[in-house]
Amino acid sequence: MIYLFYGSDVEKVRSKAFEWVAKARAKEPNLAYVRLAREELSASVLEDATLSGGLFIQRLLVLIDDPYPTLRVANDEEEGDEVGVSALDEYIDALAVSDNAIVLVAPKLGAIKVKKLAPKAKVEYKYDKPVSRMLERGFNSSLVNALGSRSPDKLWLEVQRALRAGDAPEMLHGLLHWKARDLLEKGSRAWGPRESRELSLQLIELLQSSRRGGLGLDIALEKFSLSI
Repeated sequence: MIYLFYGSDVEKVRSKAFEWVAKARAKEPNLAYVRLAREELSASVLEDATLSGGLFIQRLLVLIDDPYPTLRVANDEEEGDEVGVSALDEYIDALAVSDNAIVLVAPKLGAIKVKKLAPKAKVEYKYDKPVSRMLERGFNSSLVNALGSRSPDKLWLEVQRALRAGDAPEMLHGLLHWKARDLLEKGSRAWGPRESRELSLQLIELLQSSRRGGLGLDIALEKFSLSI
């Protein structure tokens, strides 16, 4: 079953999705949780997401984070985005009827995609900015700004503050990886195109290494923050 989070308020979409995940995990501790970034989506991974858990795990909780690449509208008279094709598209029907909980986080999802995905979702959560805020700068937290400005000391401090405040390491990683992709798509003075891509891949490897039993994700994020 799919729980769809989308809307123009990127920060709220993401924070509400991770809040939902935290509550679901607290309510059902036996859920096996995994967050999948766009770059990790493949036929085999998505097929696994549709299957029920094993002998001791009845269900899976899968958060699919920002699966659609952003494309600039060719001749837009006003600023806007379209979303491109994702490996996810072929598995929407299977995920919709799966017993597993599939949390689909898709900020700024285009109207065409919404029409296709919303009817498949068990519940949809839409968070739009008020019209008066639509032209304001987008997602702008101290954490992602520290990464964007390539300030290791500030990033380490913000990671520390967030962890002490009780934010889940998976949520922090999700925000940082979202920012890495944002840097790659929009460009940055502090990060060149090649460096932005390497940053995104580094964050994916960091998460996968943590899952394989390497450093805990919280410690890995602290170490990463000082390496940028």
